[in-house]
Amino acid sequence: MGPGKAELLELIRETGSIAAAARRMGMSYKRAWTLVATMNQCFAQPVVTAARGGTERGGAEVSKVGEQILATYRRMMVRVENAPEMSALRRLLADTDPTQD
Repeated sequence: MGPGKAELLELIRETGSIAAAARRMGMSYKRAWTLVATMNQCFAQPVVTAARGGTERGGAEVSKVGEQILATYRRMMVRVENAPEMSALRRLLADTDPTQD
């Protein structure tokens, strides 16, 4: 799980579609579908459920487990961003001002 997959899940939840989420992220449908399939294989229960059938009957939704994973990931990222070690890492980045923190 990382920022790209989290954004994909959020956009699937918002749009109800893997294809629409992929378009919003500027990625191919195949790439988005591969990421969804990977997440579904990595977790004990499906993260996204999808129905084939085009605009009339198709669609996708983030499962309850997917919502839990997304919420847990977001909470974890807040903790990481606020960790004292992040200041040290930011100072080592090439494109940042080392005097800012």
